[in-house]
Amino acid sequence: HINGRIGDIEFDPTLDNTTFTTCSSQPLIRQHFMFGAKTYEGEKIAIERIFFDAYQKPEDNNETGLIRIRFVVNCEGRSGYFRMKAMDWQYVEKEFDLNITNQLMEITKALDSWKIMKNQDGKPQDYYQYLIFKLESGELMEIMP
Repeated sequence: HINGRIGDIEFDPTLDNTTFTTCSSQPLIRQHFMFGAKTYEGEKIAIERIFFDAYQKPEDNNETGLIRIRFVVNCEGRSGYFRMKAMDWQYVEKEFDLNITNQLMEITKALDSWKIMKNQDGKPQDYYQYLIFKLESGELMEIMP
C-alpha cells in the first residue's frame, strides 16, 4: 500500500506480520479521529485496564518520557504495521529500555477489540490509530489519547 502521504506507514517485511493486510480497494487510510466515533470496544477505560494490569515496571529503571505506538486497523478490525517512537519531555527522540518498549508493543499488538469503521457508503475501511504512553521513572502513568 503506497499512497505517498506524509506519515503513511508502508509495509516492511522486516517489521510487519505478512498475514496482516489492508483493504485493497481503499486508496487512502484515514486517521481514527476522522470517523467521529470511538474505535475500541469499551473505549479508553478498557485499554487502560489492559495496560495497567499487564505492564510491569522494570526494576531499577528511571526512564521518563513519552512512547507513541502508531498502527493500522484494517477493515476486519485487525491491527498491524506497528511503529514506535520515543521521546523525552522536550520531545527529543530517545531510546527506552527494551524491557519497557517490548512490553508496550506486545500489549498493543494483543489488543483485539478494535471496531470496524465504515465510510460514507457503509463499506468497512482501514484507519490509523495510535497510543501514547507517559512514563515516569519507568512507571506507566497515563495512556493517551
